[in-house]
Amino acid sequence: MPNPKHKHSKARRDKRRTAKVKIRPQSLSVCPQCHQPKLPHYTCLTCGTYKGQEVIAVEEA
Repeated sequence: MPNPKHKHSKARRDKRRTAKVKIRPQSLSVCPQCHQPKLPHYTCLTCGTYKGQEVIAVEEA
């Protein structure tokens, strides 16, 4: 198996790897209780529920 003759710098390695990273916006789902956008698999910060159960107490302003 061939081995490299010289060490590649970290900058050269990282330049090659940047092409594989794709920046995309976070996907949002809709809360079934309050119908506000939220991150999937996270507690809704608007109403404080997760999977239909109240997890955190939210103060109403």
